[in-house]
Amino acid sequence: MNVSLMWNSVGFYQIAKLTMIPVSCLLEVLLDKIRYSRDTKLSISVVLLGVAVCTVTDVSVNTKGFIAAFIAVWSTSMQQYYVHYLQRKYSLSSFNLLGHTAPAQAASLLVLGPFLDYWLTNKKVYDYAYSITPVMFIILSCTIAVGTNLSQFICIGRFTAVSFQVLGHMKTILVLMLGFTFFGREGLNLHVVLGMIIAVVGMIWYGNASSKPGGKERRSISLPTQQTAKTTE
Repeated sequence: MNVSLMWNSVGFYQIAKLTMIPVSCLLEVLLDKIRYSRDTKLSISVVLLGVAVCTVTDVSVNTKGFIAAFIAVWSTSMQQYYVHYLQRKYSLSSFNLLGHTAPAQAASLLVLGPFLDYWLTNKKVYDYAYSITPVMFIILSCTIAVGTNLSQFICIGRFTAVSFQVLGHMKTILVLMLGFTFFGREGLNLHVVLGMIIAVVGMIWYGNASSKPGGKERRSISLPTQQTAKTTE
């Protein structure tokens, strides 16, 4: 996602992020045989519309940016689906799963991160003149990242990847609101406010629609048992 943002315009980056909800829905339909009601589908569409209205501005794309966005969307969606799958299959808590996956993720980033940074930016991370202030902010960032990952695992484990994506767009709305609050009202206009309202209404609608019977359910094919066969005879 960071590479996608670096190679694409902000508008196309936001569009790529929005496509993660349909991709997550597709994964659940194909792999978990989930069936969505009409209201649930419509509420997701309203959320996408609202976020698009208030975030998507200029849209320009190039070949390498499109490839980066495509890989980012599918890998992130599959990772989030797999988190839910592992917790459900092995009855793992969020702490247990994060404890199993975090060391491998950290090791891969420590080994591959510097090479990828140099390939993408032509700058070596070790050439930076580190002082106490940057180190403190790095530690703070890592601490916040642990909390963010834990909240992701808890949310996906309790609900699903699609619900996490829908709720995640609330973060976008909050970032915009806090930006307007602390850094002035520049960029705050009618279509941004309208987009925020539409997105929040869609999120509330999704919560109600998906929690109703039939709003979001797994399709199951019941095979006749021996007892059923005898009763039929």
